[in-house]
Amino acid sequence: MKIADALKAGPCYSFEFFPPRSEEAERNLATAIRELAPLAPAYVSVTYGAGGSTRDRTHDLVVEILRDTGITPMAHLTCACHSRQELVDVVTRYRDAGIENILALGGDPPADSDQPPGELKYASELIDLIRGVGDFSIGVAAHPEPHPHSPSIEEDRRRTAEKLSKADFAVTQFFFDARHYFDLVESLRVLGVDKPVIAGIMPATSMRSITRMSELQGSEFPKDLAAKLEAAEPDGPEAVHRVGVEEATRLCRELLDGGAPGLHFFTLNRSMATREIYEALGL
Repeated sequence: MKIADALKAGPCYSFEFFPPRSEEAERNLATAIRELAPLAPAYVSVTYGAGGSTRDRTHDLVVEILRDTGITPMAHLTCACHSRQELVDVVTRYRDAGIENILALGGDPPADSDQPPGELKYASELIDLIRGVGDFSIGVAAHPEPHPHSPSIEEDRRRTAEKLSKADFAVTQFFFDARHYFDLVESLRVLGVDKPVIAGIMPATSMRSITRMSELQGSEFPKDLAAKLEAAEPDGPEAVHRVGVEEATRLCRELLDGGAPGLHFFTLNRSMATREIYEALGL
């Protein structure tokens, strides 16, 4: 199913995975998919490594999910370090394999990479290329808090509106305060773009990893959430996990009550937190 069509039917709930790099990681991912499949996600997405470092593994995992699970997959694809012809070839392979959904990203080259930057720079250019290859449902990324490279929030919103006007929907980076999401949606509406914006959810179940990831994507880590997690730390990892799930559940309720068309869970190839949030939300 095309994600654009699924969104017309009502709220969509989805999960994100990344290609495993070891046999143990493969087992963890297989377990996560097996445990999450009964939740009947509208789709699942598979990330694409910087500079195409997981190109074949991303392709193989996306096709495997479609073939073996019956779940609708979405492939991430980035411009960075690719020629136009390489991108055409990747998209053609997806089309020929029956994949109907792609998340178009600008992307960043790998750190200390000596690869050329690539012929395309922006997601909006990649959308045009994908449209020229096949009939795909295309999503783009959005930042409730501005992209760390944006000179201003106004410029970030303008760029997001520009690419979303060409795409079918957006999926946001994770955030912890619903006001950032609603500000993004309202800003896009003012700019004349009202396509669906799916909210990205990352449960803060580990203080160390979540603060590091927040810094990398330029997100604010709320002081009150940090205080709750720190207060739980003396009671062990399970207590921290419980607080993270409770806070993520609260955020999800606020987003759904406010009209968010869907929730996209960054699973880190694990299922527990997502399953617990589903249960708490009554999904």
